[in-house]
Amino acid sequence: MFLDENLQRVIDALSDGVYITDGNGITITMNKAYEQMTGLPKRRLVGLHMSEVVKAGFISRSVSLEVLKELRAITIIQTIGSNHKIFVSGTPMFDAKGRIEYVVTTARDITELLKAKHAEEQLEQLLKLRENYGTSVEGDTAQEKFIISRNTKACYDLAKKVAATSAKMLIQGETGTGKTLLANTIHQYSKVCDGPFIELNCAAMPEALLEAELFGYMPGAFTGALIKGKIGLLEAANNGTLFLDEIGDLPLSLQAKLLKVIAENRFIPVGGTEFKTTNFRLISATHYDLKKLVEAKLFREDLLYRLSVVPIYLPPLRERSDEVRPLLEHYIQYFNEKYELDCHWHEDVLSQLSGYNWPGNIRELINLTERLVVTVDQSLITAAQLPVEYSSKKISKYDKSSLKAQVEALEQQLINEAIEEYGTTRAAANALSIDQSTLVKKQKRWRINESKNIS
Repeated sequence: MFLDENLQRVIDALSDGVYITDGNGITITMNKAYEQMTGLPKRRLVGLHMSEVVKAGFISRSVSLEVLKELRAITIIQTIGSNHKIFVSGTPMFDAKGRIEYVVTTARDITELLKAKHAEEQLEQLLKLRENYGTSVEGDTAQEKFIISRNTKACYDLAKKVAATSAKMLIQGETGTGKTLLANTIHQYSKVCDGPFIELNCAAMPEALLEAELFGYMPGAFTGALIKGKIGLLEAANNGTLFLDEIGDLPLSLQAKLLKVIAENRFIPVGGTEFKTTNFRLISATHYDLKKLVEAKLFREDLLYRLSVVPIYLPPLRERSDEVRPLLEHYIQYFNEKYELDCHWHEDVLSQLSGYNWPGNIRELINLTERLVVTVDQSLITAAQLPVEYSSKKISKYDKSSLKAQVEALEQQLINEAIEEYGTTRAAANALSIDQSTLVKKQKRWRINESKNIS
């Protein structure tokens, strides 16, 4: 009956594709919408068994054969050619004896719908990546008004001057000195300030995960990969700034790949075969001496030159002591607001902490401030409430004794620590590169002086 001309005209008038086989899986007819949708001509398919249609590569799988096997209606997504997707539903038509007489399949093109859905998923991934790895510029820039020492101001002046260009910058300095803040400032003064600021700590994850985070990956690229794949930070930072903190910890294998990205502005995701283009401002930071890592064969020399077009050294907090007091005042106010308290510093504390060495730099200062704000029993924070390592006995910057006395005190401290660590005067002397007799004589003199002081 499906050869009836009037019935053919009816199915040709439908906007959805229609494909009909008999109860044995032999193609009987299809409508014009199916031909247009799939690009498969009716004259080549009529009379073919559906297994032959699949074998010839016209379709990826046959819903008609599955209906004949399962004896029920079935819906699948079918691939036509390399990337054309159609939504097909096969429905059995039974005769009076309950046997399948025909299978009628309707088809709808969902290629554009899937592309739109994929684009939406990628956008969601992109926004999530930027949320997870993006740094809040607004919250940190309040620190910038406390950049008052000559050394630090010179760093910021240079950074702001170069920020308007595309030159790559390498920030060097101890941990906790504010390298992220400086990188943020560069971003804010750059031509891509309206784009994302993406930060990645290269020391925070293993090599395999680091590569996946940077480059992204295709579906099924490795065991445990997301089914839909994942966008990498190189793509997420497009038209913005990528800040690679602790670049000295980047594995050598990834250094070579990063070098290629810098040179070509393109990359291949993990498990992919096609390049993706990207364009971002690159800022790197490290607490290592990268030239020493190059000498030790732990860092590529060509990458170092690529990264450090403009190197900037950020001095430690102990070299910018005039910033300590305003930073302490800023952060006690910050934590007062955070915890709804009203703490403030005693003047003696501010003077005492201004002379502290701050080995942990600004990060240590922030942690100390928060610690005191949440633990003290009164609003006024006094010197008596400082942890022992911050006591005046540990801070010698403002010691009124002579230079000679201070040098001798430091010498005595180093020798005592060496003896405690190595156990004998001989081993301690070797560690300090002095004669054992010299060390013993110094100890003897100190004991005599101590006895005189006691008497």
